[in-house]
Amino acid sequence: MIDTHCHIDDPQYADGLDAFLAEQRQDGVECILVPGVDKTSVKDVLEVCDRYPNYLFPALGLHPENVKEDWQEQLRVLKEAVDKSLSSTPYTLHPPQAHNLGKADSLREATAPRHSRLIAIGEIGLDYHWDTTFKEQQQEALREQMRWAEQYHLPVMIHSRDAAEDTLKILREFPNVKGVMHCFSGSHEVAEQVVKMGYYLGIGGVITFKNCKLAEHLVGIPLERLVLETDAPYMAPVPHRGKRNESRWMSYVAERLAQVYNCSPEHINEVTTANAKELFVINL
Repeated sequence: MIDTHCHIDDPQYADGLDAFLAEQRQDGVECILVPGVDKTSVKDVLEVCDRYPNYLFPALGLHPENVKEDWQEQLRVLKEAVDKSLSSTPYTLHPPQAHNLGKADSLREATAPRHSRLIAIGEIGLDYHWDTTFKEQQQEALREQMRWAEQYHLPVMIHSRDAAEDTLKILREFPNVKGVMHCFSGSHEVAEQVVKMGYYLGIGGVITFKNCKLAEHLVGIPLERLVLETDAPYMAPVPHRGKRNESRWMSYVAERLAQVYNCSPEHINEVTTANAKELFVINL
């Protein structure tokens, strides 16, 4: 399994991170993608990914809920960080056997920290759920970050909440950019449009929630267009709902998807892992 969206830089994971990540690895999580949300998260995201460069992979972006009066300054700082990360000498992934990830003290990279090469722009998008004060600014911020993705040939992690029409409109303006619709919970019609555009659907714990209609909306959507994610520390699946989420709990998501696609959870893991590796160009 690959967790394509996990906020492992959150302070909730600060204590005992070595052991925590070792547990994820032992339970089948091959790697974890770590998105940024604003300029203040740059340092934390890059530092934690530098500590575990064969296991954590960084993305940087301005989350739509963080688009406020200073949105242009936020983008300026983030673009500098993106440029710096991608202009640095890309690190070479070590062979998987270089670390015995079953042991907590073996997860850390032995060499000095260095800037990790980004694997995506994100978390970016539109969110009209709580406040539309900065609706136009959100749209402009999304367009600007889509330009970054186009410039650097990177995929994007898209957040869309109560803004599907505007989100899809902007994504269509950038046909050369692909990515994942993070934490997808939309309608079947929206799912079809997203997939038709060449994007993937990020499926997380919400599919296990009681009365959730997502499973129905996925009928007819190719498994080859799905990736697994957590949005940890949020959105823990049943039976852990309400707890701090963990990447290994994607197994419950895989079990639910196996019911939808009439196959084994192992097949779900195999296909979604291959999808994630292809989209984010991860070579493990």
